[in-house]
Amino acid sequence: MNFLCEQELLFLVIKVKLSKMKAIFEGRLTEDRRSFLKEAGSLAAWSLIGLSIFSACEKENNSPESGASNQMEQPGSEDAITVSPSQVTIDLTKMPNLRSTGAWVLISEARLLVVNTGNNSWQALSSVCTHQGCSDSWNFANNVFICTCHNSRFRTDGSVEQGPATSPLKVYNNSLSNDILTITL
Repeated sequence: MNFLCEQELLFLVIKVKLSKMKAIFEGRLTEDRRSFLKEAGSLAAWSLIGLSIFSACEKENNSPESGASNQMEQPGSEDAITVSPSQVTIDLTKMPNLRSTGAWVLISEARLLVVNTGNNSWQALSSVCTHQGCSDSWNFANNVFICTCHNSRFRTDGSVEQGPATSPLKVYNNSLSNDILTITL
């Protein structure tokens, strides 16, 4: 007898669920229920849109990759870097760490990235990412500059290693004389 009661109860639950599903498919929902479902669906849709917008702008990797340097060489004194409309000069006696291979600096005022590429050579690149114009959010690892806005990667010669950027960074001429690195803009 107990077995029959459980079967009957299960049958009733299934019957109620089926009648509710039939009401949904036939459009016989109460106005309150219909309003609730519309609002819930709208909220879900807007949530997905908002989530996709925020995740599209999220950095691909929030932690620096192995070997990444997001610590730029900072001047030892206020007058180590001089910026003028036509050139930037860096006094290497006041920025001795920039003498090390792989050391780099972002000069925000000039929108410039400067990296020591080794063998007493430096490369000067525009810090304006060719993807969407970010200019002050960079890391450097394995001889590659990484724009942390959208993870475009550029080699030290300015060429694109990985998009979304498709155009290279502008390269500026530089010269070294008496511990003064001069970059022509």
